[in-house]
Amino acid sequence: IAIIFHNFTVFFSYFFLGFWDYETPKVMVVKDRKLGVIYRAVQLLVITYFIWHVFISQKAYQETETRPESSVYTKMRGVAMMGDSVQDTTEYVRPSEGGDVISTILRREVTHDQTQGTCAEHYSVANANCTNDSDCTQGETDFDGHGQRTGRCIPYYNYTFKTCEIKTWCPIEEYAAVREPAMEKAINFTVFIKNSIHFPKFKVLRGNIKPNKPKKLLRCHYHPVTNPYCPVFRLGFIAAQAREKFSELCRTGGIIGVFINWKCDFDKDPSECRPTYSFRRLDMRKNLPSSGYYYRFAKYYHKDGVEYRTLIKAYGIRLDVIVQGYAGRFSLIPTIISIVTAMTSVGICSIICDWIMLTFIDKNEVFSEMKFDDVSKKPSQPITTDLTLTSYGSTHSDLSDGVPL
Repeated sequence: IAIIFHNFTVFFSYFFLGFWDYETPKVMVVKDRKLGVIYRAVQLLVITYFIWHVFISQKAYQETETRPESSVYTKMRGVAMMGDSVQDTTEYVRPSEGGDVISTILRREVTHDQTQGTCAEHYSVANANCTNDSDCTQGETDFDGHGQRTGRCIPYYNYTFKTCEIKTWCPIEEYAAVREPAMEKAINFTVFIKNSIHFPKFKVLRGNIKPNKPKKLLRCHYHPVTNPYCPVFRLGFIAAQAREKFSELCRTGGIIGVFINWKCDFDKDPSECRPTYSFRRLDMRKNLPSSGYYYRFAKYYHKDGVEYRTLIKAYGIRLDVIVQGYAGRFSLIPTIISIVTAMTSVGICSIICDWIMLTFIDKNEVFSEMKFDDVSKKPSQPITTDLTLTSYGSTHSDLSDGVPL
């Protein structure tokens, strides 16, 4: 039991009481000018990075919010002539008052007076060309075509060859569509974009319009310096900012992203938080089936008891309004974290210089001997230990060797 108690006491003293001892690393000063220059240079780079990039540019001392709440309202204005008819917002804008998406028609392909009936399929549809009725399967639906086949092979509209007959709205669009001229004067149409954004973490609500000057919006256009609070944009300005030719957009249509960027620093007055706008083409520019932007719609009417429709294939510009928000304000916790990270990163300089010292410097073996203690080697000098013996209950001493015990 005494031995067990003794071992437990030793274990307790070594592991528990030793836990409260303070340990500090040994410092070795290396008198090497080149290594000293490298050490200070690396320190300077690390400190410069944290001061300039982390603290000044990235503002790591702030708490941030990157997912604000936002609302968008859009409206387009303008009137233009297309032939002898006047085109207003009811004719060319979809929808007339939009949210984050609004589009305008710049060119139309119109198929007039279509009725439900049978007619020849277009020759470009797969397996539509035929020589007799056996080449056309009755009841088969042309998913890439215009209707359901009747099983008959009939002359095409110009009677030079034959295609399968289909039941659909006749005549088909590819044969009877009339291409109208582009509405190039739409370059002066304007789109009004109203945006408000809320940062719930900081309880700040901002808008891109000054509330005390609503009448000014009727006659102003956006300019980043002179009119930053006038969100009224010409279509020509939007196309130019997106690096697109307006005449090409009239021909193929296109999708343009309107990016509203809110980058706010609430360490300053919230009134200085204002949006910036950027524009970029979002659809493919190459001559692919997915390039451009167009859609179809129809206008229905009755004549002599028969239902007719006018099919319109509309090419135009679609504007997708995308709001991005970022806000920050000073906070003690991220500041402490950034400072500790910076101080820890400075310690990397010592690791880099130790690696250089032990790898490339001529006296690296000497430095290695000084830096690392190899406990497996026998000491060159005897180790002296102070030992004190105390006897209890006896005063006897053995002086035979001249040394008291």
